[in-house]
Amino acid sequence: MGKEIERKFLVAGEAWRALAQGTAYRQGYLSTVKERTVRVRTIDDKGFLTVKGINVGATRVEYEYEIPASDANEMLDDLCEQPIIEKHRYKIKDNGLVWEVDEFGGVNQGLIVAEVELDSEAQSFEKPSWIGEEIADDPRYFNSNLIAHPYTQW
Repeated sequence: MGKEIERKFLVAGEAWRALAQGTAYRQGYLSTVKERTVRVRTIDDKGFLTVKGINVGATRVEYEYEIPASDANEMLDDLCEQPIIEKHRYKIKDNGLVWEVDEFGGVNQGLIVAEVELDSEAQSFEKPSWIGEEIADDPRYFNSNLIAHPYTQW
């Protein structure tokens, strides 16, 4: 069983922009029920199918599988709940951790969040200066919720 332990934060300022190049992501959801989400995603020319369980603190089960990009694009266009999540992801290394900064486009334009994956919920870490308020427990910022309640409509 796969597990992910991550913390999510708003991004403050622009200092992070000079630290990495962004990669285009498209993602959509086949299921957004609280107990499980099923996500389809494209990253460059690759496709992925991901199943995630319910959050327990900062931890949840996660299974991810590579699928043909053509299948992923068809699912995104024809099967996934709309609107599709559009974003650029920037991977920034800092103090032995990798921060993933997501800059959203489309109906979530203006939202910029950063996530860091940890080895345990108790793991301590130093936040870079461009990390703002923690939002890990705020469901409004879950990607699966940004479909039904886009950031531009808050």
